[in-house]
Amino acid sequence: MLVEFRIKNFRSLRDEQVLSLVASTDKTLLDTHTLSTGVKAAPHVLKSAVVYGANASGKSNLIKALQYMRSVVLESAALQPGQTFDRLHPFKLDATSASLPTEFEVTFILDGVRYQYGFAMNVQRIVSEQLLVYKTFKPQRWFERHFNAESGKDVYEFGPSLKGAKNLWEGATRPNALFLSVAVQLNSEALRPVFDWFAKRLVIFNEQSPLSPQFSVQMLKQEVQRKTICEFLRAADISISDIEVATKQAMVHTIHFDLPTGKREETASEQAVDEVKFHHITEHGKAVFDLMDESSGTRNLLFLTGPILDILGKGLTLVVDELDTSLHTLLVQALIRLFHWPEVNTGGAQLIFTTHDTSLLDAYGLFRRDQIWFVEKKRSDQSSSLYPLLDFSPRKNEALERGYLQGRYGALPFLRNPDLRVKH
Repeated sequence: MLVEFRIKNFRSLRDEQVLSLVASTDKTLLDTHTLSTGVKAAPHVLKSAVVYGANASGKSNLIKALQYMRSVVLESAALQPGQTFDRLHPFKLDATSASLPTEFEVTFILDGVRYQYGFAMNVQRIVSEQLLVYKTFKPQRWFERHFNAESGKDVYEFGPSLKGAKNLWEGATRPNALFLSVAVQLNSEALRPVFDWFAKRLVIFNEQSPLSPQFSVQMLKQEVQRKTICEFLRAADISISDIEVATKQAMVHTIHFDLPTGKREETASEQAVDEVKFHHITEHGKAVFDLMDESSGTRNLLFLTGPILDILGKGLTLVVDELDTSLHTLLVQALIRLFHWPEVNTGGAQLIFTTHDTSLLDAYGLFRRDQIWFVEKKRSDQSSSLYPLLDFSPRKNEALERGYLQGRYGALPFLRNPDLRVKH
């Protein structure tokens, strides 16, 4: 389970920003909305967190930062010598930040052990990297690495708790690779849980990693999972009676462009293609519709439902940018409540998402006050700040939606014409 994410100097997130899922001491909805960790320093973590903010405020950058950290962990060991991190974008609106490294750090709990892993990097190389492991209250420093500019070399320090061929892993780690990634590639069993948390337990959906229908389509081919998906989709369209997947052979055409020569090459081959059919029944008749005949909301819900059901069973951490896209607010609420219901969320899964749907703020029993966060971009320097609702000490029965739209918590669009602002 994710405990905390820290980021500094990534896109609009210039100063260090911290997203914490550690639950406050508030006992409200404790049994349903939090997970017990068995860790004294953070006895409960939240099952979900929502982030609000204006367009271009930096909400998406927060998710992109976690996504970029994940990609460096998974891919850096495969980079070629001298290959740079071209997709890294530090804050560019002041000269100082543009020249400083970007810093990432996550804290998570896996099998009762708390891991705190982070690294700093620039476009050319990894600047520092460290891992703390809390098997007891006192941390064990498994390794620490930093770049010595004078010698031009990385300096490593290893703790006694990290077992394995540390000198071999150190020697194989290039400047543009993470020690963690290289060590796991060279069969470090001790470090594999950290790597696998990024690879297998963190799921991110956004514009860079959009939802794919394939996962849900494969689940529809299994009887029990198909019935579960159909049952949930009926909340979006009560006339849906069933969904079937028909697999047939079809000619698939592929077009390839060779950029250096500009040559266009087209190939065709017969492949197995899945067709999703929606069966609708009303009191006036019945019909079968193709996937593209359904509304974008129904399609999005289908593409979300399969992964979410899998995530709930496996206890993964799901991060979604704009969860409310094409979905009615009641359906968004239903998806969030799946993570809060212990009978459904049997694996201890978590959901972190951004949204513009302010009605969620006052939905009965949907959120604890410590689950709500805001991102605001400063007009003075265009840097983004992330902060929790708890900073404003809201009352338990406070009208949060009204307070937010009136500007009590910030994180609203700046409208030059006062007549365009929301009035109550």
